[in-house]
Amino acid sequence: MVKVLIIEDQDMARVALSVVLSKNPNIEITDMAVDGQEGVDKALAIKPDLVIMDIGLPTIDGIEATRLIKEKNPEIKVLMYTSREDENDIFDAFQAGADGYITKGATVEQTISAVLAVSEGTGWLDPAIAKVVLTNIRRTNVTEGRRGEINYKLGKNLYGLTEREMDVLALIVDGLTNPQIADKLCITISTTKTHVHSILQKLYVRTRAKATAMAMKEGLV
Repeated sequence: MVKVLIIEDQDMARVALSVVLSKNPNIEITDMAVDGQEGVDKALAIKPDLVIMDIGLPTIDGIEATRLIKEKNPEIKVLMYTSREDENDIFDAFQAGADGYITKGATVEQTISAVLAVSEGTGWLDPAIAKVVLTNIRRTNVTEGRRGEINYKLGKNLYGLTEREMDVLALIVDGLTNPQIADKLCITISTTKTHVHSILQKLYVRTRAKATAMAMKEGLV
C-alpha cells in the first residue's frame, strides 16, 4: 500500500485527485495540505511513501517545499503534479530532488501509473515534459552538472525511458512475458505491468509487438 500526501492549493483539484487515487486498492491518501509550508510540516511528521506536489503553492512554492522535504527525509518520494511545462520549472524541480513530473492534463491511468512507479523507486516523466527536457538537452549539449544527471536519468534516449524501463524493453524484445520479466529483474508483476504501460505510452505504441519493432528500428536495444 502506497501512502500518499497531496499538496495542492486548489480545492477542486485536490479533492478530485484524492477521490481518483483512493479508488486504487494500492494507494492510500494519508492527508492533504493546501500550501507549501503546511505540506512540508505534514510530510516530515507523517512520513508518507510519496508526496504529490503542486508547484504554484502559497507560502513557499512546490520546488522549495520539495527541497526542504528531501533535505530532511530523502526517502520520501516526490511526484510533481502541475500544469506548468516551463523548462526552468522542470529542471529546478529535479534539482530540488523530485522523483517524477506529471502534468495535470495526464489521464487517470497515467497518474496512477506515475504514483505507483515513483513509489517503487522508478522515475517518471510525463511524455509532454520529456519532449521539453530532451529538446533542451539536445540544444545545449549539456554533458556535466545537474542537467547532465537528468539526461542520465532519462536513459540517454529520445523517448524519456528510465534505466529500468530500458531493461524491461530489452526483455520485451527478447520475447519474455510479464511474469518472466518480473522474475528476471526481481520485481513484482504489478511493477512490471506499470513499466510496460509506461514504455508503450512513451513510445506512442499500443502493443508489445510495436514496441519491439520501434526499439529495434530506433536502436534502443
